[in-house]
Amino acid sequence: MADVVDHQKGNAQDRHDMARMGKAQELKSWEAVLSVAVIGLTNGGTAGYIWMYFVCWIGFMFVNASMAEMASMAPTTGGQYHWVSEFAPRKNQKFLSYIIGWMCVLAWQTMCASTAYIAGIQIQGLLVLNYENYVPQVWHGTMLTIAVAAFSVFFNIFLARKLPLVEAGLLCIHILGFFGIMVTLWVLAPRTPAAEVLTVFHDGGGWGSMGISAIVGITAGILPLLGADAAVHMSEELRDASRALPQSMVATTLFNGAFGWVMLFTFCSTLGNLSDALSSSTGVPFIAVFYNTTQTKSGATAMSVIVVLMTVAANLTTGATAARQLWAFARDKGMPFSNWFSYVYLGLNLPVNSIITTLIVTVLLSLIAIGSPVALNSITSLGTNAILSSYICSISCILWRRLTKQPLLPSKFALGGWGLPINIISVVFLVMAFIFTFLPPAPIPAPNLMNWNILIYGVSVICSLLYYAIWARKQYVGPVEYVRRLE
Repeated sequence: MADVVDHQKGNAQDRHDMARMGKAQELKSWEAVLSVAVIGLTNGGTAGYIWMYFVCWIGFMFVNASMAEMASMAPTTGGQYHWVSEFAPRKNQKFLSYIIGWMCVLAWQTMCASTAYIAGIQIQGLLVLNYENYVPQVWHGTMLTIAVAAFSVFFNIFLARKLPLVEAGLLCIHILGFFGIMVTLWVLAPRTPAAEVLTVFHDGGGWGSMGISAIVGITAGILPLLGADAAVHMSEELRDASRALPQSMVATTLFNGAFGWVMLFTFCSTLGNLSDALSSSTGVPFIAVFYNTTQTKSGATAMSVIVVLMTVAANLTTGATAARQLWAFARDKGMPFSNWFSYVYLGLNLPVNSIITTLIVTVLLSLIAIGSPVALNSITSLGTNAILSSYICSISCILWRRLTKQPLLPSKFALGGWGLPINIISVVFLVMAFIFTFLPPAPIPAPNLMNWNILIYGVSVICSLLYYAIWARKQYVGPVEYVRRLE
């Protein structure tokens, strides 16, 4: 009999997957390349940014193929911490799953704050461009960040059912905006020869080595490609998730990665003087480039609004993902006050408490910028390392199963004989990326140039271990314990 789709519960295959995991189905990036350009251009210049992005794109093709296979095997909102619970050696399943659950919650909460902060700074840059008498203050950016986050929460609670329609409109803007901006830059902006763009590096951090400087700037190549697992954390709201998820993850990485690389090359070719772009009064290099291209504030604003709009849209998605990751981990008793975080309001069918908590976290983190933007940057960059560590652990677990000839779950997206080399390449790439993103932007031992990320990451891990030792080990059993085999 054909599957009958239920708008609240998905189709029969979804219910099979959710039942097997012991849970009811309760829940239903070229712009980023421009948004984080200052990181790659400062350390690496045009050549460093372009080639580091390309390396990261290829690396994430392997990574996301590995995760797509796991997503097809176990499509659940828990994502990485659920996969670790299923695929790790039995004696380590509970502990590793708990640690990765904390890392995922930490990653998506800080990434949500980061996207809101980037959107706020971009809006502030537009104010600088359009109002000559406007004097930007740090707290202005914080208030704009909070406004973006508040809008995301309002949307994710009261307009969540409109998301498919909104996403269709955003997809049109995403594609049309790409060609609109790219064509405008190629036609109007003065161009730098391709040979220079692809071969001239810049050591803005003062490392004394172009190679090391480019490696330090790898974060700009990683950030636009992170987050393919976001769809996984929404999987219990998808239909036929075990098929749709892997297809979406791989296609998104392939096409968005290509769009990003083409836009990056175009942007770097029309950048003009690198120092002028980095020191622009707007604080946002792409706004300066758009203004130099069009020579009008209205033209630069029109082009910039496309990027800002998509950054705000990214915060919508990131906020929804962060809330559902928190909800899923709390559902498995991994968080303090788990019953409160995991509560789903029946009228809305949404984890409203987790959504509101995500807003509170963003507000608290954004307030740090008033005292120290450097501290906020370190905290938000924590999300990068936290999510990378979750990728490393989950892929390593399925790699272990392959190496030890352990059985794998059925999958509609099976890597087959290519699975082992793909998993190995993924882990090697991720470990290197994980290490490099802890490097500071400059070797100078000054507080405002330090990367405090490694300290914050270490403290976060220690706190999670203490909570596990004192309380969680008695409550948390890991998703694998809920698994029921269907005959």
